[in-house]
Amino acid sequence: MQMKKIKVFRNRIVWLLVALVWCSVEGKAQDKIEAGVGMDLVSGYVWRGQDLGGISVQPEVSLSYKGLSLTGWGTVGFDKNDTKEFDLTLGYEAKGFSVSVTDYWVSGEPGYFHYGAHNTSHTFEAQVGYDFGVLAVNWFTNFAGYVGYKVDGNRAYASYFSVSVPFTLGGLDWSVEAGATPWENDFYTGGENSSYSKEMINGFAVCEVSVKASKEIKITKHWSLPLFAKAICNPSTEGFYFVAGVSF
Repeated sequence: MQMKKIKVFRNRIVWLLVALVWCSVEGKAQDKIEAGVGMDLVSGYVWRGQDLGGISVQPEVSLSYKGLSLTGWGTVGFDKNDTKEFDLTLGYEAKGFSVSVTDYWVSGEPGYFHYGAHNTSHTFEAQVGYDFGVLAVNWFTNFAGYVGYKVDGNRAYASYFSVSVPFTLGGLDWSVEAGATPWENDFYTGGENSSYSKEMINGFAVCEVSVKASKEIKITKHWSLPLFAKAICNPSTEGFYFVAGVSF
């Protein structure tokens, strides 16, 4: 158990070293490191068909260099009972191809620096995907931390795949997305705050079918306010949600 903690801590140090290396490279060459910071205000936090909270503030900060990126993202609900979350993602994108590793952390017991397989609030997920332009496909698998479990107690390595199709209609940017979990697990079960949830997904289950519309409202000559609205159905939990948000 202690060895696992050391390995995970070492991986975090590596991520920080990557960021420092990027800064060093920028000082030695003319290549540009891009940085970004932003925040979303959303009417509800729904993730892959799971209801995870109400009105929430979701800040984000990122560094990117030649396709590599390091992103920190979080969410805090207005309701004090809503779960707080902080995610770190190290990713790479090139010509439509993308791959990433994300450390998801949610508040509660145990604390942040607990990394045991059965004593952690972290989930480590690997992603691989490709954006063809007319549609994008992505696959996600939990590989460490809380990976999801089967009814017999064995690790499920809960996975999720999605297909999304963007298009323009009536002056708005639209996206239709469908996502599913392919095998038995207790990870994609509706979320703690959902009005309906199952104890276990017994096999293949569609977790999200959604339609999203977005538009940028021009405020000044140099600044626009991005708005979006999204209707989400989770057939596996019989959940339906309608959320809206604004980005700053």
